[in-house]
Amino acid sequence: MKNDKTEAPAGLSARGPEREAERGTERSPEPPRRATGRKAREQVIRGIPVSPGIAIGPAYDTTEVPAEAPRRGIDAAEVEAERQRLNDAVALSRKQLGKLRARLGVLPEEAQEELAPLLDAYVLMLGNSRLLRGARKRIESELLAAETAVGDEAEAIAALILANRDDDRAGLKRRADEVREIARRLTRNLTATPFRSLKGVPEGAILVAEELTPADAALLDPSRIAGVATDEGGADGHTAIMLRALGIPSVLGCAGLTESVVRGDQVVLDGGAGTVVLRPGEKALEKGREALAAFARERAKLAKLRRLPAVTTDGEEVELQANLEIPAELPLIAQAGAQGIGLLRTEFLFMNREDLPDEEAQTQAYAQVLEAMGSDPVTIRVLDWGGEKDMEALSQGIAPTHAGPNPALGLRGLRLLLKRPELLEAQFAAILRVAEKGNVRILLPLVTNPSEVKEAREIYERVAKRLKRKGVHLPERLPELGVMIETPGAALAADAIALEADFFAIGTNDLAMYTLAVDRAEAEVSHLYDPLHPAVLRLMQFAIEAALRLRMPVSVCGEMAGNPRLVPLLLGLGIRTLSMNASAIPRVKQMVRSLDIGDCARFARRVMEQSDPQRIHELVMGFGTGAEKA
Repeated sequence: MKNDKTEAPAGLSARGPEREAERGTERSPEPPRRATGRKAREQVIRGIPVSPGIAIGPAYDTTEVPAEAPRRGIDAAEVEAERQRLNDAVALSRKQLGKLRARLGVLPEEAQEELAPLLDAYVLMLGNSRLLRGARKRIESELLAAETAVGDEAEAIAALILANRDDDRAGLKRRADEVREIARRLTRNLTATPFRSLKGVPEGAILVAEELTPADAALLDPSRIAGVATDEGGADGHTAIMLRALGIPSVLGCAGLTESVVRGDQVVLDGGAGTVVLRPGEKALEKGREALAAFARERAKLAKLRRLPAVTTDGEEVELQANLEIPAELPLIAQAGAQGIGLLRTEFLFMNREDLPDEEAQTQAYAQVLEAMGSDPVTIRVLDWGGEKDMEALSQGIAPTHAGPNPALGLRGLRLLLKRPELLEAQFAAILRVAEKGNVRILLPLVTNPSEVKEAREIYERVAKRLKRKGVHLPERLPELGVMIETPGAALAADAIALEADFFAIGTNDLAMYTLAVDRAEAEVSHLYDPLHPAVLRLMQFAIEAALRLRMPVSVCGEMAGNPRLVPLLLGLGIRTLSMNASAIPRVKQMVRSLDIGDCARFARRVMEQSDPQRIHELVMGFGTGAEKA
C-alpha cells in the first residue's frame, strides 16, 4: 500500500479493491488478536440492528491504533510553528478526502450519493470553519498544541450541538459526529498515526471492530464482506446509512464484542434482529442457515413490491411517499419505490455554514432533488428553525441570540420566517424558479392560526410577481401552499386554516409532543410520549375531517406513517397519503395491499370510541388477529 502523503493510490478492481484512499501512513495487516473475555462455548451478543440481512462466516477483527495526543501546552514563541503544523494537517486531510472522493465510482450508487455530500461537508469544515477558527484561536490565546486545540474546540462545538433541544436527536448526533470525525482526522495527521487498514479482510468474512467511520465503511466491498459488527455506533449515524446503502448486514453497538471474539471464530449475524452469535453450536448454525434462506425469500418478495401499486384489496389507492432530510438519501428513496417526497426538510441548507444560502444556492439544491424525482411529487417544507437548532448562519443577527427557556414555544418555524420575511422570500423564490422542473408543493411549518397562512401567501404571491417581472418563466398555476398540522391549536382550528391552505400534512411527532407536553428526548418523561393517546388521535381526526369536508389533500408525515401496525387505523380515519422514512415503505406497502378499506373504517370507529390508551394499544396491535373484535 502506498503512503497517502506521497503518491496517489493504485487503481481499483471490482473484486478485492485496495481501497486505502484516506490512509495517512503505511500499515501492515494486523495479526490475530487474543480476546480477553473469550469463551469457548456459544455466546450471543445483542446490539443495534442497522442493516437487515443474515451473515454466516469467520470473524475478522480489525483495530485502529489510537492517536497518541496527550494535552500539551506550548511557549509563546512556538505559536507560529503550531499554526503551520495545523495548516499542514489541514492540507493533508484535504488531499486524503480528495483521493477518497476519486474512488467513489466503485461503490454502489446509493453509497456514492450518501458519501459524496458528507465529504463535501468535511471539506467545508477544513475551510474557514468554526472548528479551525476556534482551534487557531486556542493555539494563540491559550498556548495549546495544535492537536490539543483541535480536540478542545471540536468537543466544545459537539457539546453545543448535542445540548440543543431539537426533536431530531439523530440529526444532532450526526452533526456532532461530523465535527469529531474531522478533528479525529486532523489529530491522526498531526501525530502521524496510521489509519485503519482493511485490505486484509478475506472474502466472506464478518468484519468486527470497535467502531467504523463513514470513510471506513466506504472502503468495504459488499461483494467480499459478509457482515459488519462493532462495539460502538447507532442506527442513525452516517456509518449506519452507508452500511444500509451498501446492503451489508450489520449490527452496531454490541457492547463487549471485540473482547469476546477471536479472528477466525464462526459468527452468525442477524442485522434485522440485532444479534451476533459467536461460535454457534450446530442448532444455532442450522437456525442461522434457515434464517438466511428465509431472508433471501423475503427480500425477493419485498423487491417485487417496489413495482406493484399500493392498493387495498378493494381497489383503494394509497400514496406512499418518503421523508427526505438530506439529498444523500435520494437513492434510498428510489430503491424503496416511493411515490414522491412527502416532506423535504430544508434545514440541511443552513447547517455547517457561516452565511445564509442565497437564492441561487437554494435553487440548485431544489433542482437536484426535483430532477432526481422526475414527475413524482415533492413537498418542500420551508425552514423550520427553532432556537434549539444550532445554525451559525442564522445566529448572526437573524434569529434571537438565545433560545429562551422554552425554545419549542418560542420564535421558530413560520413565526420566525414572518418576522424575517427575507428568509421566506428567498426560499419561495428558489422553489418557484425550479417549479417547472417537476411536481412541487410548499409546506409551512408550525402554523397555529389562519392569519399566518394568509400573510405567508401574500409574501408568496408578491415573490411570484417579482420573478415574472424579471422574466422568470413560472407555471401557469403556482405550486400549492400547504400547512403542517403539528400543534393542538392548528388541529382545533383546522376548519378555519383549511380555508387558507391548499393541503394539510399532519406531523404526528410534534403533535404528540405538544399535546402531551412530553419531550421524548427526556429520559424521565419519554415513557409518557404516546402517539396513540386518545387526545392525539382525536386532534388528528378533527384535522382530517376538516380537510376531507373541503376535499382537500391531507397526509401523515410523522413516525406513525411508517409503522405498518398503525396503517389500518390511519386509512380508517381517511388518510390516503403516508410519508415516512424510505426504509419503511416496502413493509407499509405490504400491509396496505392486505387491507380492505371497509374493515379499516369500522376498526377506526371502534378505536375512536375508546378513552383508555392501553385498550387502544391492544386493539391496534391486535388488528388482523381477531383481538380487535374481542
